[in-house]
Amino acid sequence: MGKIYGQLSLDERGVIGALRSEGRSLADIGRMIGRDRSTICRELKRNSKPTKTWPGGYDAKRADALAARRRRWDARFKMARQPDLRKAVRTCLAMGWSPEQVAGRLAREQGRKVISHESIYRFIYHKVAQKDPWHHLLPRAKHRRGKLERRGGSSASLIRNRIGIVSRPAKVDGRREKGHWEADLMLCSAGTQAVLVTHERKSRVIMVARQPNKQAQPVADRLLLQFGGLPPELRRSITFDNGNEFAEHWVLNHDLDLPTYFCDPHSPWQKGGVENAIGRLRRFLPRKTNLDALKPQQIDNIVRTYNATPRKCLQYRTPAEVFLGFLKPLHFNRESVPRLRGV
Repeated sequence: MGKIYGQLSLDERGVIGALRSEGRSLADIGRMIGRDRSTICRELKRNSKPTKTWPGGYDAKRADALAARRRRWDARFKMARQPDLRKAVRTCLAMGWSPEQVAGRLAREQGRKVISHESIYRFIYHKVAQKDPWHHLLPRAKHRRGKLERRGGSSASLIRNRIGIVSRPAKVDGRREKGHWEADLMLCSAGTQAVLVTHERKSRVIMVARQPNKQAQPVADRLLLQFGGLPPELRRSITFDNGNEFAEHWVLNHDLDLPTYFCDPHSPWQKGGVENAIGRLRRFLPRKTNLDALKPQQIDNIVRTYNATPRKCLQYRTPAEVFLGFLKPLHFNRESVPRLRGV
């Protein structure tokens, strides 16, 4: 392997500028600082060009700043320079992983940092600017960062026996105790079809069930069926938003002794786990999806893919792995997370 040279330092650039101003040759300058003649030539050519704000000529401090900027810029295109890395990242993104999950998993597998999630995002948005739709591989297919906010009325006052999230035990917030859930409806086909998504806060595992409609009674029946099959240790609480579809929540407390809580109006972020899960599921089930055209096994496979995706918050374990860890001490003989029939 040939000798590896380091970057020119600011002091070296100062010497180059001083000697060049004295009229010394490139070879002489190279010998003075222990660098090859071609290095001096390249340095002067890169950093002496006139621009709109620079009349031309070599200045050591300016050259050092330009070199630092080029290094930052080149970091954006690490994936462009490494086709194998680009292929690996694209494969993981196509599986529905986020850039952060991709970067974390690669680091875990190779025992070192391979690429940062910010570099992946920068590459993706650079490709978007070139009309190459890499952003379609992102979990939410966003072509830029940021979000739009929409606000409307709230039906919180119409929900019977509603208990606000302020009354929920503080220990739930830390995600240190298993058995605390969040739930929401994911609407498809222009809002006429609904899927019930429940999310366990500690393991991040999800369960999904197709609903016949958006009415409260079928939602309550499904939740009773789902949580009735779990031991009390895995059904300690559940948090909803203020949609009318959860108006029959009180039956969970009555039949299963499962406490129910509601977010503050216009504050869906208070159940951010299930909101994040729905955002990830939209990668496979966009709003325009016609659920009637999908087989139950297809939705099951989407859920399995989600639960088999490594998460940074779980030290890049998968939700299924963590949830199975909850089940084993309880002597459950299951190969996967609980599966709902009739989806």
